[in-house]
Amino acid sequence: MVKYLLAKQITGKMVITNEGEDFGRVVDVNVNELTGELEDLVIDPNPDNPMIEKLRVEDDYVLIPFNSVLAVGDYVIVDKRHLL
Repeated sequence: MVKYLLAKQITGKMVITNEGEDFGRVVDVNVNELTGELEDLVIDPNPDNPMIEKLRVEDDYVLIPFNSVLAVGDYVIVDKRHLL
């Protein structure tokens, strides 16, 4: 039940790096079904960010490893160094 609440709270939030770059908006979260751990944020990317091309893409969405997330509040803040 916690996974559902957490994913629901994250979905729709803007994603920015710790350097202030706009990455896009969270549309979903990939969860490991065996361990329950959050693996990736599925992002509808900001096409103006050139770094998007260097990240994993699946069905026109960018996957950001959850271990790069620094904070979740009004925005999801990710550590740019852990993205590549």
